[in-house]
Amino acid sequence: MDSISRRTFLTSMSFGAAAFFAGKSSAWAAEKSRPNIILCMADDLGWGDVAYNGHPAVRTPNLDDMAASGVRFDRFYSGAPVCSPTRGSCLTGRHPFRYGIFSANIGHLRAGEINLAEILGGEGYAIGHFGKWHLGTLTKTVKDSNRGGPEGVEHYMPPWDAGFETCFSSEAKVPTWDPMVVPEQAAGGVRKGQRQGDVFGTFYWSGPGERVRDNLAGDDSRVIMDRAIPFIRQAAADETPFFAVIWFHTPHLPVLAGPEYQALYEGYSERERHYYGCISAMDEQVGRLRTELEKLGVRENTMLCFTSDNGPEWQQAGERACGSAGPFRERKRSLYEGGVRVPGIIEWPRAVTTPKTVDTPCSTEDYFPTVLDALGIRNPVGDRPVDGVSLLPFIRGESDERPRPIAFQTRQMYSLNDNRYKLVSPDKGASWELYDIVADPRESIDLANELTDIVQEMRGTFETWRRSCEMSLNRKDYK
Repeated sequence: MDSISRRTFLTSMSFGAAAFFAGKSSAWAAEKSRPNIILCMADDLGWGDVAYNGHPAVRTPNLDDMAASGVRFDRFYSGAPVCSPTRGSCLTGRHPFRYGIFSANIGHLRAGEINLAEILGGEGYAIGHFGKWHLGTLTKTVKDSNRGGPEGVEHYMPPWDAGFETCFSSEAKVPTWDPMVVPEQAAGGVRKGQRQGDVFGTFYWSGPGERVRDNLAGDDSRVIMDRAIPFIRQAAADETPFFAVIWFHTPHLPVLAGPEYQALYEGYSERERHYYGCISAMDEQVGRLRTELEKLGVRENTMLCFTSDNGPEWQQAGERACGSAGPFRERKRSLYEGGVRVPGIIEWPRAVTTPKTVDTPCSTEDYFPTVLDALGIRNPVGDRPVDGVSLLPFIRGESDERPRPIAFQTRQMYSLNDNRYKLVSPDKGASWELYDIVADPRESIDLANELTDIVQEMRGTFETWRRSCEMSLNRKDYK
């Protein structure tokens, strides 16, 4: 084993929480006191679906500017290769297999989990969720989306029961244009039996029994931002720090763009015009958000994060989908790089005065410890396992090595991603592959038969982590 890998593994894998909140955080956080936090997330946006990562057509000038002026993470990973699990990882810092969100539309955010909304609400923050929730159902009384209604009561866990005070939330997907209306079949994601022009069936809710019925036409990213910005304005007027989770549906199926956004891509196919256009429409709303933060005088001390919940979709209405994983292998639902390596940006002018690119592997699981580190909040979870690490040492330039690997599991695959090597099992441990992910990011050369000692050590690390997840799933963490 090379010295870098051995040093990483010999110093990494304890599963208590204290290590994640140790170090210089308190003094540094006091200096950068009480930042506002915004977590933005796209839905099924591939690593290659932004201009700053080299897409030849898509126009994302606002995301490009964020990447150029803030911290650009070139090895940023979603917590899972599908959406619901990743969303849980953002709020808890824990792998979703610890609390039973194994895939989309499975399980819910357990009441026993400790999440950022609850912690920051206790610190006096205004707390808001806007857009896709996908961590539980939002109504017990009427049929809504995939599981909402009387038949899905066991998975009722709306954001207002998870610490969020202001909400404009949908359980799951909606069309990216005219979100309440069934689009044509070519848009993809249309349920069997739905007819164009019918009510789509996934609604926006603002509280128990409070279905939103106004301002729901046109671009869905704009519809979401129309609710997030008044929340931010009110918090700024009240001189209250805020935590806003803004989870776009774009560019998840059904994928559509309005005429003005399609017009940006003349000469491309209709499917491409819709796909690229809805991404540009979302980018426009990111720009609108940044401009509003500047107008309100709060941009300097706002930690604005942007990422995606997984890699791009494979198919749209029976054809290959338009999304791009860049040069990486496979797409959504896979633990090869194309399924989990996603765009990652943090813009925080007060703390990030010089643009920076981070090549260290980082994850949506890291948001939780990063936010707590930035606020100087020490170990609020006791000895409960936390899988993420604070990103502040990478942002400050104090380290370029992750202190512990990022572990993944899905129903079909396992993987462990270290600073240099990535261990992959495509069949839940029946066989193992090893890649030098720095030298071979395309995962084209399997080194497992050459570097057997690294494989064995990484397998042991992964198995220790997997057993820890099983204990969490069995509620051993909850006091």
